[in-house]
Amino acid sequence: MFPKVPDYHKPNKPLVPNGLGVIYVLVSVTYLFALYYFNQPPASNNVSSALTLAVCILFGGFMGLLDDWMDLRWRYKAFFPLIASIPLVSLAIKLGLRTSLTIPFFEPLDFGLLYYFLVIPLIVTVTTNTVNQLGGLNGLETVCPAIVLVGLMVVSGEHAVMLYVPLVVWLFLAILNFQGKIFVGNTGSFAIGITLASFAIISDVKSFLIVSILPYIFNSVLILLTYFFYKSKAQVVFDGKKLSSDHKRSLVTLITYYRPLTERQVVVIISLLFVFSTFTALLV
Repeated sequence: MFPKVPDYHKPNKPLVPNGLGVIYVLVSVTYLFALYYFNQPPASNNVSSALTLAVCILFGGFMGLLDDWMDLRWRYKAFFPLIASIPLVSLAIKLGLRTSLTIPFFEPLDFGLLYYFLVIPLIVTVTTNTVNQLGGLNGLETVCPAIVLVGLMVVSGEHAVMLYVPLVVWLFLAILNFQGKIFVGNTGSFAIGITLASFAIISDVKSFLIVSILPYIFNSVLILLTYFFYKSKAQVVFDGKKLSSDHKRSLVTLITYYRPLTERQVVVIISLLFVFSTFTALLV
């Protein structure tokens, strides 16, 4: 049912089903529609948080599916999440959500109207693209978002109900992905990225999100800086057993820089970074 692509970091490069992230999109949206029907969480000012999140996930899945089909260039797809931020801006305005952003150890910054038309689109765009950029290894693009998702549920109060089923489905896909049996594809990575950003805005836990995704941001900054200044991309070498690199152009190549590690070792190390950043977000 799903197209197969080679797993370049396994001996003999076996073919693995790709694009299984569509299962996450379909099941999560169906669940959120059911919550909307039962008015959970209760709608405010005729605006349903569950319905808003469902719309965002649908767009994230469509955006990823389009990229899987057409292999869009980054210059185009980097700005696609701006469209997904439209329902979030509408929800924030109608609910009168706080227009301030709390930065740890600093006074809260009140952005006023800029919060709706600058901060929200920026959070959605940065989160979605940074999540999509950290991938390529079995489990990397599924385990790390799952860690952040669990943290968001812990601090979101009554809104956590919206992630019960999405989290279970994503963890199921993460187990299969970590074992090298499936890939979620861009469909999954874009959908989960928009889930993180949208849920944080709806639940008004943006500061928690920013701290917890710092490894994502670091990875993307490293990739972009090396590309703009040196016109080179990050790449790891697989010798049949371990991964290694002779440059530091991404989080993966930084960890494997003249330090051969197995694929699972790299994924576990990066996942632990997310455990640390998410726990730090809980503390601050």
